Amino acid sequence: MAQNFSSTKSYAFRLKPGEDLKKEIELFVKQNNIKAAIISTCVGSLTEANIRFANQPNGKTLKGFFEILSLSGVVSINGSHTHIAVADKKGKTIGGHLMDGSLIYTTAEIIITELSDLDFKRELDITYGYKELVIKSINRK
Repeated sequence: MAQNFSSTKSYAFRLKPGEDLKKEIELFVKQNNIKAAIISTCVGSLTEANIRFANQPNGKTLKGFFEILSLSGVVSINGSHTHIAVADKKGKTIGGHLMDGSLIYTTAEIIITELSDLDFKRELDITYGYKELVIKSINRK
């Protein structure tokens, strides 16, 4: 197994009611030209959670009030892969792939940690037909 090490830089930002969680993270990554990063933490709430469950072709939009319990993943201007776990008003928890259309209720407080010496790419892996993570080192002088 190859190992890659990198220096880091963290960004903190907040999303407001009605904003799309996934789209806004992708916009932030693009605006800051982030080539490799992880979502360190995200807490907040949603009125709609659009989640694609394991081995399913499409997402399912859940409507109501949801607490964001966890958002994790790798993000890059070259493509991202994020998973979310949310709980409803009774505490029932559900999760899967974060999809466009997950709308903020009150807030989403997000920390993204950039891995400055790496570049994440997505390349087709013929095993299952998905674009999977390829990690490249950036030589900085």
